[in-house]
Amino acid sequence: YAKWVGGGLGWVFGGPIGAILGVALGSMLDGMNTGQYAYRGTPRGDFAMSLLVLSAAVMKADKQVLKSELEFVRKFFISQFGEEEGNRLIRMLQEIIKQDINIQDVSVQVGQFTDYPVKLQLVNYLFGIAAADGLYHPDEVDMISVIAGFMGVSSSDFTSIKAMFVKSTGWAYDVLEITSNATNDEVKKAYR
Repeated sequence: YAKWVGGGLGWVFGGPIGAILGVALGSMLDGMNTGQYAYRGTPRGDFAMSLLVLSAAVMKADKQVLKSELEFVRKFFISQFGEEEGNRLIRMLQEIIKQDINIQDVSVQVGQFTDYPVKLQLVNYLFGIAAADGLYHPDEVDMISVIAGFMGVSSSDFTSIKAMFVKSTGWAYDVLEITSNATNDEVKKAYR
């Protein structure tokens, strides 16, 4: 019951991301009654919440959530928010993973309230999740592409970031956003 109330209130106050987080918090509150969760307080910052939801979307894209992906996200959150808060955020992530995510609504909302350089860092972070198991599943890469598009990341910037992770024969050209027939001066200019 608490998760549906939380989801409804979350939607009213925070749009699609608020609804997802409201359901997750409601589930955690229901679990407190059984002793399943010992959750105190709320996580800091809307950006952390956005990271949780988008992390869950990428992790679920290939229909399996791997321990290596959870560990990557856990280490990231601990490094950013400290051990106690990072572990709380991971517990919330585990609830978010169980939900259906309207990736368009969430990505558009994140894009509206995030500066462009932060969007690029977010795409970089999402590729880190996809790389956590040493493989780049096409469904994960596609999900990151969809997220980046709805956030408003240009296709050239997305291709450049993708090339840093998913290697192809022309990856260096993609990173520099030039073609293979570029002159030496064009290569130097792009590098600088």
